[in-house]
Amino acid sequence: MGNALRFLYGKCCKPTTTEDSETHYTTTASGVSALAHDLFNFDITSQVPEGLSQHVVSSKKAQAKWYGKLVQAWREAKPPPKTPEEVARLVIQTLSRHRKEDVEGLLEFYGLPYPSSILVEFSAGVPTTLPEGVEFEMHTLPVDGNTVPDGDGLNVYVSTVDPRESASMPREVLIAAVRRSKARAKRDYARADELRQKIIDLGYQVITIQNEEILARKYRIRLRGIDAPENSMPYGKEAKQELVKLVHGKCLRVLVYEEDRYGRCVADVYCNGIFLQEVMLKKGLAWHYAAYDKRIELANWEKEARVKRIGLWALPNPEKPWEWRKDRREGR
Repeated sequence: MGNALRFLYGKCCKPTTTEDSETHYTTTASGVSALAHDLFNFDITSQVPEGLSQHVVSSKKAQAKWYGKLVQAWREAKPPPKTPEEVARLVIQTLSRHRKEDVEGLLEFYGLPYPSSILVEFSAGVPTTLPEGVEFEMHTLPVDGNTVPDGDGLNVYVSTVDPRESASMPREVLIAAVRRSKARAKRDYARADELRQKIIDLGYQVITIQNEEILARKYRIRLRGIDAPENSMPYGKEAKQELVKLVHGKCLRVLVYEEDRYGRCVADVYCNGIFLQEVMLKKGLAWHYAAYDKRIELANWEKEARVKRIGLWALPNPEKPWEWRKDRREGR
């Protein structure tokens, strides 16, 4: 066994002796050290840890093959992995041709980060001037994560106090909002609910924030330049969860470039100085949509995740979401 793994084993694992003088080993820490212990033990006994089968779907024979590969990979790693993120990446790369359920189950067994949660570095800041091609900019109210539809779409609201919104708000929306306020003042809640539904049907909403009602316009956003797996595809659920985690309860800066054929605003979106598309690409939770976006930085961020086999790139042959949609449209 390599020196790094032997050192970790010595630091984190200690022998115990039973009454029949048979030596066993127990791990005193989890994550990196626990895996180091089990790999060290496997190298001696060829036995995989008990309990792993509850987390993975493949047989113990298959599990033994994984551990053999991981022992060899750890020996050859230069420098050897030390942090949970580095160890998780080693596992993902070494077992890239194995089933996604097994790889994720193994990571879960040791409390190591999932592919989508491995730490990556992100660029800082947002554009100080509007980039070429931007039609307009908007700043949203706090986003409700429950309204996020998938890994590359958002539903957001912008207050009608915003000068651009107040100038373009239909008169019937304003009238309905005023009448609703009067109905609520008279405790005519049935009428107030009718008027609220009318406001919604017109593309607006009355949102309560810190006990204050705000009339806001709804926008559907399509993240520009990326294509995340559909919800029913591998890593579709993880992509949606990551986007929810990024935006829930946050106000967003949205730079809109165009409207697509579905009525969505195609936009670059920033949250607390973080570029959402960059996060999704670097975490391996989206493809660069090169057919519609030629930005070099997006291609490089996808390439970075591919090389590290993060997220969907841990799969042996990930399916392109645009091809997946086409196949289903054509009934394949």
